[in-house]
Formats: sequence, C-alpha cells, structure tokens
Amino acid sequence: MIDGTEEDREFGLEDDSGAVIAAVGRQIKLWREGAGLRAAELGSIIGYSENLVSKVEGGRRIPKPEFLDKTDAAVGANGKVSAMKKDVEEARYPRKVRDLAKLEAEAIEIGSYANGVIDGLLQTEEYARALYAQRRPAYAEDDIERLVAARMARQVVFDRRPAPLLTFVQEEATLRRWTGGRMVLRRQLEHLLELSQLRHVEIQIMPMEAEEHAGLGGSHRVLKLVDGKTVGLNEVQLISGLISDPRQVQILDMRYNLLRSQALTPRLSREFIEKLLGET
Repeated sequence: MIDGTEEDREFGLEDDSGAVIAAVGRQIKLWREGAGLRAAELGSIIGYSENLVSKVEGGRRIPKPEFLDKTDAAVGANGKVSAMKKDVEEARYPRKVRDLAKLEAEAIEIGSYANGVIDGLLQTEEYARALYAQRRPAYAEDDIERLVAARMARQVVFDRRPAPLLTFVQEEATLRRWTGGRMVLRRQLEHLLELSQLRHVEIQIMPMEAEEHAGLGGSHRVLKLVDGKTVGLNEVQLISGLISDPRQVQILDMRYNLLRSQALTPRLSREFIEKLLGET
C-alpha cells in the first residue's frame, strides 16, 4: 500500500530532518541560557508551556514559526533564531515525504491504484490520523501529527496550475472499511465525491465482483513528469521504492491502464460512492 500505515519506511521518521530539529533545539537552549532564562520563564514570556519549551529544546517537538519569532525577541537574538524558520520548514516533513512531494510537483500526470486504504492524496485529515494511530509498532503522538501534516501538505497538487491529470483506481473494499469509525468514513466518502467533481481528477472504483483484474500484484503508482520521463512507485510489506527502469515502469503503466479499463467509469464510480454513503 503506497499510502498506508507503513509509511514509517516509505516516509521514514529516522532521517536527516530529525538531526536538523535537534540542532535547532540546541541552539534555542543556548540562546535561552545566554539570556539567563529558565525554560519556564521563556515559556511564560512567549506564551508556551515549560513542557513544550523543553520538548523543542530536546528535539522532540518541531517549533512553529511564531515560536521561533517570539523566542528570538525574548532572548535578544536579533533575528538569528528567526532565521532558522527556513531550516525548520524544510525539516518539518520526513525526507521521503519531501522527495515524493517533489516528484508530484514535477508530474503532469499521476495515476494511482490502491487496494488496502484510500490513496494518501485523497485522504481526509481524520482518515489519515486514524491510519497512523493503527500503525504497529505504535507512533508517538508527535510523530502522528507530523506525518498527518506532511500528508495534507502533499495535497497542494490539486491546486497546481496548470493542473496535472490525477487519476485513481480504488478497490471497493477500501471504501467499505470503517477506518476511524462511521463518521470518519462518511466524511471520507463525501471528500471523494467533492474531489471527483474537479475536471482534472478522475476516481474509479474496482468492484469486488470484477472477474478481470490487472492489479492483483498490489498497489502502485505511475508518474509522468514534465521532462518526458515516467517513473513508478511500488510497495510490499516492509519494502518500498522508486522504479525508474523503463522496462519495469512500462509494465506498471500497462497494468494501470488495464485497471482503468476494468474498473467502473468515473460517472458510475460517483454513483457507487453516493450509494455507499447512503448506506454508511
């Protein structure tokens, strides 16, 4: 599943971003101590709790821009703490998320088949959070929030101009599973209907009774880039990666095109989602 709860490997937390956040935290602590302030005192001045200040300094919480600006003023850093906002923003999301977002930003066409969960680009915030909460070994709450924010940030692709063609094939089972509960699923189905109205988005459902199915090998994604190249993304348990070998990408592209021909049309898929919504 390209966008499932296993993103600790696809969008792993243990990357260079953690080191950046830890370094920013150390610098904040040095500036605070240089100003003769305790963590509780700094928190009182800038409007944050002592616990949050300690987590930021320990690299366990990513500081927001306003935290850095207020800290800069409180410790008299003359812009040196505020200047770290760019580094923090780049490190806010795991490196693999940034890499995928960069690919998506360069794509003129993205095609995705998902058989386990709703594709990440289509997920609501509540649905994404419910997925991450189920991950085992379990994520810490801070990590869940970081990953959810990263996933939501990728959805800027829907607002790009000129708009890329975004096509999705979803297994029927992914629309029936009560991930996060009934209300979370209802909102997710409503969100799919909203996105399906966009002229550059096509969502198709692969019904469970379909006899012909070209995607039994698993979820995958095909991205056609502005420079003319086509790449694929493929994933199985504990393993994921980018596929750039033209012969392998051609196979993924062929399978995806077959899937689209075997799935319900976009119009019938909307009717199918509306029916499910009425039953949920």
